[in-house]
Amino acid sequence: MKAPPPRPAQRLPEPRYRMLKYLLPVGLFAVLVGFLYFGLGRDKETLPSPLIGKAAPVFELTRLDDPGKTFSNSEFAGKPYVLNVWGSWCVGCRQEHGALLEIARRGEVPIVGLNYNDERQAALNWLEQLGNPYVVSAFDGEGRVGIDWGVYGAPETFLVDANGKVIKKHVAPITVEIWEQEFVPLLAQAKAGSP
Repeated sequence: MKAPPPRPAQRLPEPRYRMLKYLLPVGLFAVLVGFLYFGLGRDKETLPSPLIGKAAPVFELTRLDDPGKTFSNSEFAGKPYVLNVWGSWCVGCRQEHGALLEIARRGEVPIVGLNYNDERQAALNWLEQLGNPYVVSAFDGEGRVGIDWGVYGAPETFLVDANGKVIKKHVAPITVEIWEQEFVPLLAQAKAGSP
């Protein structure tokens, strides 16, 4: 009877390679968790805007309430105004709407609406149901003007001074408290124009 052929000798992996096989995925997972933690933990309301201190982009769009008429923010030349980017699809816009109505009621500065990536009739229905804080709302159905303003999404609120320069940007729903703490102190500067 023949003896079975000898089996090739199996080499056992060296201990450090065996350990590396487990540590590498764990290490990569830890790096990923770190990126997510710091990325998601950033304050979304303080996203920088390249427009701060620069001229606000001039636009001309149809009015939300009357597509036969246009509106240009150049109509506010020499006057400060707030530009609020909103949409009827936007949950955060619904959250901030009561605050915008209160701010508009105070009459400290006109609020211009930029209806962003929306359907005209849906936006009109929304304002009819919830109230209209805007002196005028421009219809940016395709979001092109929003791109010029560096809009990440809605809601976003900009304060433009009398010289037409952007002096404040707020990303996220605005509240009366945020208005009083961050915008009201800038209103005197906005009315006089930036130095």
